[in-house]
Amino acid sequence: MPEQLDLNLLRVFDALLREGGVTAASEHLHLSIPATSRALGRLRRAMNDPILVRAGRGMAPTPFALRTAPRVRSLLDEASALISADREVAIADLERTFTIRINDGVAATLATAVVEATAAGAPGVVLRFVTEGSESAEALRDGSIDLDIGVGDNAAPDIRTAVLYRERMVGIVRADSPLGRHRRPTLRQLCGHPHVSASRRGRARGPLDDALEAAGLQRHVAAVVPTFAVAALLVSASRYVGLVPQRLAEQYGRTLGIRWFPFAADLPEVEVRLLWHARLDADPAQRWLRDTIRDALCEPGGGKSAGAVRTAE
Repeated sequence: MPEQLDLNLLRVFDALLREGGVTAASEHLHLSIPATSRALGRLRRAMNDPILVRAGRGMAPTPFALRTAPRVRSLLDEASALISADREVAIADLERTFTIRINDGVAATLATAVVEATAAGAPGVVLRFVTEGSESAEALRDGSIDLDIGVGDNAAPDIRTAVLYRERMVGIVRADSPLGRHRRPTLRQLCGHPHVSASRRGRARGPLDDALEAAGLQRHVAAVVPTFAVAALLVSASRYVGLVPQRLAEQYGRTLGIRWFPFAADLPEVEVRLLWHARLDADPAQRWLRDTIRDALCEPGGGKSAGAVRTAE
């Protein structure tokens, strides 16, 4: 008769995949090593797969286990939400890892405030930030990620979304750049300097180019980098002009020795949104995390630096 799966076995499976071995999983689950080993044997029989195989001194998950892990995580989240619905959760005693997909421009200004606020309320919670690979909602559906923070919306009926804040893009230059002497350089002045473009997809063109084209102008993009953080670092060590979120420029301008300025063009604002799956609406722990993220943005200095450097008059 085939081995039957239950929630306890699925919890062992989840711990084995997260911890990467029997010993670490047993510590996480507060089980003995022999008990965890026996549970792994039951999982192997039930799933007809080795789950973990020896790899050097450690163990590595099989392709089947890697494919199955997000679905198991999702089932456990749903079970947790069902059991804890309408119940109070002791946040201070919460021990849970939340995986948050986030783009670098948002992470650079949001992560610090959110980590500090989370640690203050729930020291046992771990926030695991992962970079954007794609904006697919499947990762929210299968439980690979708990929250998605970034630009854009998702119209899927099972995905919940809320606007965290609206962001405008600003120009940055090194503090000693000639452009740094102007509070609001003209578009023609901007075109007299090489530019660095930040694009995860390697694109050199963006909304600024449309504005320049409408004015009969064209800029020279000398470099394309994958993230806004890299663009800021490159600008701080070169004569390039960069385009980054205003919060990033404000928070790190003085540290990096760069100045920021608004563009003399009507560039569209960017909406930064928080997304999660509908099944976690009623999960008190995730609801607390969503509220904590929103509150961290409302705190004085949340995501900003009081010592930001703007261009001179």
